[in-house]
Amino acid sequence: MRHAIAVLCVFTALSIAAQSQPALKNTTSKAPDATAGAHQLPVRQVVLYKNGVGYFEHLGTVNGNQPVTVDFTSSQLNDVLQSLTVLDDNGGRIGGVNYNSTTPLAQQLQSLSLAMTDDPSSTELFQALRGQRVEVAGAPGGMITGRLMSIETKSEIKSEATSNSDATIATIDKTYLTVVATSGAVRVIQLTPTLSVRPLDANLQSQLDRYLSLLSSAHATGLRHLTLDALGQGTRQLRVSYISEVPVWKSTYRLVFPRDSTDNAILQGWAVVDNTIGSDWDNVQLSLVAGAPQSFIQALSQPLYLRRPEVAISTTAQTTPQTHEAAETNGPLQPQVGLSSRGQSFGKLGQVKPGAATETVEVTAEAAPADVVGLNGHGTGGGVGGGIYRPSNAFQEGDVTTAKFDDFFQYSVAQPVTIRKNESAMVPILQQKLPVERVTLWNRNEAIPFRAIWLENTSKLTFDRGSFSIFEGGVFAGQGLLDPIHPGEKRLLSYASDQAIHVREHPEQSSRKLRQIHIQPRGYIHLTYGVQSKNTFIVSNTAEDARTVVVEVPRQSNRELSPETKAAETTPGLYRFRLPVAAHQSASVLVADEGYDYNDWTIEENSNQVESLQKIVDEAPAVATQLNPIIDAQKSIDAMTTHLEELKQKTATLTADEARARENLTALKGNDAGRRFVDELNRTEDELEATRKDSAALIEKKKGALETLRQTLLTFEIDWNAQDSAASH
Repeated sequence: MRHAIAVLCVFTALSIAAQSQPALKNTTSKAPDATAGAHQLPVRQVVLYKNGVGYFEHLGTVNGNQPVTVDFTSSQLNDVLQSLTVLDDNGGRIGGVNYNSTTPLAQQLQSLSLAMTDDPSSTELFQALRGQRVEVAGAPGGMITGRLMSIETKSEIKSEATSNSDATIATIDKTYLTVVATSGAVRVIQLTPTLSVRPLDANLQSQLDRYLSLLSSAHATGLRHLTLDALGQGTRQLRVSYISEVPVWKSTYRLVFPRDSTDNAILQGWAVVDNTIGSDWDNVQLSLVAGAPQSFIQALSQPLYLRRPEVAISTTAQTTPQTHEAAETNGPLQPQVGLSSRGQSFGKLGQVKPGAATETVEVTAEAAPADVVGLNGHGTGGGVGGGIYRPSNAFQEGDVTTAKFDDFFQYSVAQPVTIRKNESAMVPILQQKLPVERVTLWNRNEAIPFRAIWLENTSKLTFDRGSFSIFEGGVFAGQGLLDPIHPGEKRLLSYASDQAIHVREHPEQSSRKLRQIHIQPRGYIHLTYGVQSKNTFIVSNTAEDARTVVVEVPRQSNRELSPETKAAETTPGLYRFRLPVAAHQSASVLVADEGYDYNDWTIEENSNQVESLQKIVDEAPAVATQLNPIIDAQKSIDAMTTHLEELKQKTATLTADEARARENLTALKGNDAGRRFVDELNRTEDELEATRKDSAALIEKKKGALETLRQTLLTFEIDWNAQDSAASH
């Protein structure tokens, strides 16, 4: 804390000194303001994307040689430098583009002789003042003038008495300055809040002022002024476009059911737009694209300094100059031809009209797409709108248009929009009367059914993803989310729970029969099963009014609905069945499907797959003649494996018996009782030897059986079909 107070005291002293002394002449000339007298180029077109970038086009007139400026924020600079495109019509050209840049603070501080960081402590500050002439006020004995020699911190132990007569010991750090006075006396002064230190060197004072100015500018955030030198004759139009990072625009909808209608609703759409760039959007043509072209940021605006190796100056003895032989040549050297890009002809960037790459859908025949300038091409490349059209006021039927390019679609607002910088707005994008059906949606993965609407998009507009609110009978009924709905699509939108509907699932029957067997050489097996299943869904309605319930059933791969079952709607992963249920009544729907399941595996020589192979024979007796030899071979190999395991265990037991007999014989050496263990040891060794021979013979036999089975599988094939088998019988 005292260090911070000391720094404040020094800076205060510097400020007082600046007021009391004559102003120093600044030898650094101030750069002229590039924006002085420049013409502002307003924003005329804005296209916002869902990936957080926006396309901006400034349009205005210039006369003769005239500088123009475009304002944007510092955060936009990297995107602007990466995508800036300038077109000057009628033979004009751009002489140059300049902007107010900033050098990194660390790089600027290196130009100062103080050698302080951007977050200095009081110790670092006084270290920078070492050797300088200073004036110290507030020290014991009065004013001191001299040179600052050093600064050091000392720890002192302080004892304080408490109310209970116990002493508390604490360690306190104190900072001391060592000053060599003009008289030559060395003074050590404690740094206290009342002490002030003022440098007497005017150059050092200006360095400190410059240091503080750099710290202040590093925290300042302002506009960047892009200045373009438009060179030419007469009055011309100048177009400047670029992309920039912007907040993502959001869609939100309201679905209103009129009191006198049950099968129609009014869908009202809004877009929430934020203007965070450095310019006002004054009467701009605004378009909102529901797509995310690839975009990224490169730090082009940041000055980049490469770290160069430092090479020491050589102090070794100089070598004697030498000459070296020239290379052999077969003829006189010819001058090399250099390639130059000067004089090359490039295609002009001009106005393009939407063609095959841009599909435009308009509600009214009167609305015609306007011309569009293609700066970086159509579609997703570079984040350009690819053709921006006059769309809608959204609250008048027929005033909305959408443009579709690649996988994107966009809304364009017919009337010019004004949004000041650092302001946000809700922009209407559509209002349509659409047919809807109120239903209850049930899915076995959800604990409670949902109240939902079955919305059909009969308009020519695409509805972007977003949130929606539903109002029934003049009151709020629920909220939900919707994914993009294209013209002609029908979508279920859930918005509330339905406690009155209960669904039970009752399995009826299922079957799984082998239909095809295909065995390829090396034992690759592909089995095809015909499957059928039937389930009944029983729906109970405890409400006071009738319900239409939509039952969702997962759609399994390789299966289709049986002829007796009809779905109201099919999705890539679901079947939907519509079931009317009267008040306080129950109803049911039968869901039957049929199709195929597949099972693939491989016959292994040294695996026990007898049970799986026997199951195939049981389901398809016609292949028994071909598969039984394989089954018998595997049974035999499995029996050998079992016998080998038994011999292995027997060998381990005999080996243990042999070891025990040897130990007993050693303990009874020379005793008549040891003869019994000699006989036992001989019998065990004979039996162990026989067991080892049996194991070796069985191992060889198993190897032969495995090789025989492997050779059989190399050419083994079966191709059986249940229909062909039934026809032959």
